[in-house]
Amino acid sequence: LVRNQIDLVVQVNGKLRDVLRVANDTTNAQLEALALAAEKAQPFLAGKTVRKVIVVPKRMVNIVVG
Repeated sequence: LVRNQIDLVVQVNGKLRDVLRVANDTTNAQLEALALAAEKAQPFLAGKTVRKVIVVPKRMVNIVVG
């Protein structure tokens, strides 16, 4: 049994903000773009500078803002 989709956790400064369902073969660059565009993460990114984006493939994306 092979899963076609995975649940991707989106964190902002280490705190859970959203969970996205993405295809299993999504690239790191695409994961980063999806996380930055996540609707529930937008209020925590508004007016702040994105310092770093950490992508753990098939698990999570952590966005560090300052």
